[in-house]
Amino acid sequence: MHDPPNHASTYHRPHRWYRWELLALLCAAFFLHQGDRAIYGVVLSSIRADLGLTDSQLGMVAFSLFLTLALMMPVAGYVGDVFNRKWIIIGSVIFWSGATMITGMAGGVVGLILFRSVATAGGESFYSPAAYPLLASFHLKTRAFALSVHQSALYLGVMTSGFLGGAIAEAWGWRAAFYLFGGTGIALGLLLAVRLKDAPREPASPDGAPPARVGAVEALGVIFRTPTALLLTCGFTAIVFVNNAFVVWAPAFVEEKFGLSVTVAGGYSMFYHHLAALIGVLVGGRLSDAVAVRRRRFRLQLQTTAMLFGVPAILWMGLAGSVAATWVAMALVGLFRGLYESNTHAALFDVIPPRYRASAVGMTVMIAFLIGSVAPWFLGLCREMFSDGRGLSYGFASLAATYLLGGLAVAAALKWTFHRDYFEETPRDDLA
Repeated sequence: MHDPPNHASTYHRPHRWYRWELLALLCAAFFLHQGDRAIYGVVLSSIRADLGLTDSQLGMVAFSLFLTLALMMPVAGYVGDVFNRKWIIIGSVIFWSGATMITGMAGGVVGLILFRSVATAGGESFYSPAAYPLLASFHLKTRAFALSVHQSALYLGVMTSGFLGGAIAEAWGWRAAFYLFGGTGIALGLLLAVRLKDAPREPASPDGAPPARVGAVEALGVIFRTPTALLLTCGFTAIVFVNNAFVVWAPAFVEEKFGLSVTVAGGYSMFYHHLAALIGVLVGGRLSDAVAVRRRRFRLQLQTTAMLFGVPAILWMGLAGSVAATWVAMALVGLFRGLYESNTHAALFDVIPPRYRASAVGMTVMIAFLIGSVAPWFLGLCREMFSDGRGLSYGFASLAATYLLGGLAVAAALKWTFHRDYFEETPRDDLA
């Protein structure tokens, strides 16, 4: 195979503001990425009523989506370290958007699993391993802030899908929501094909030769050779486990517990949580970029603090007795989530060299989603197990244990391994 056309000899330096244009383009893509994923939870009640599905079947659809994402991630990660990341991102956006549109045609649980879970997740899995390293390549001094702004698109996508998806479902049916989000994504993919640029993977050698291609075993095993990366993966897994449960079951949880409409339950459960997360991720990104320059350990310190403070907030969210208290608890969980996620990839990239970063993201996400895929199914079982209607309350409260374990894992990295694993990265004038 020939080396991909993204080394220094074929690289054309972009204009000085391109890194911010890149951030805007990837934010738009990630907005739709997460909006597409979140609308399933928002229109869950409508799908159940229309197709006559059980809670376990609904949970199984989400389980299949997250499982497919997990299994595809190592492949997507290695591909992102070897081939042109621009075209990986473009193909991913168009593929998952087309699958989202087709989901609107599903007639039962098999169709939902095939189109919603397998096809959509198969396309989505290739986005993150390519997008995060590409964005990091153009942002060194502003890395955490850029990655935080990109992460904020996740929250905005989920918030928007909460209101928009619920309103569309009530007005025209749940299928129309999938048609709208999918069609918009295809249009964005065409725009990316015109504007997106790739970056060189490594500085050219003195003789101008491209760097040797990384081997699959070497690349995919990097997090297992880096103890800090493995412990950070444990923390990220805890975040994903709670997030997966929340995005699928939170609307149904407040809808049934407090007798709210689909639009109000879906809209506000997503809105309060993700607005607070948006604030947390932007504050955390700016703060960590400013402090980490003189105190490298700060990113992990912020993550540990956020997860441990999130433990009582999750307990309160599950057990709160009023809708107002539930909204406040959801917002607090979102705030601590945002503070953690402001450094999810910036902290990982502090201990992973650039040539392995897509593979590291792929393996980290695979592990997190393999375990996190169980969360929607687990809450569906909780709902069926307790006849008093408090199954989802108990299920959400029990998720606090995952934040506790994740926080302890990041604390262990902070104390024992980070100082040995830290990677000193040299700034590059042509990128940042």
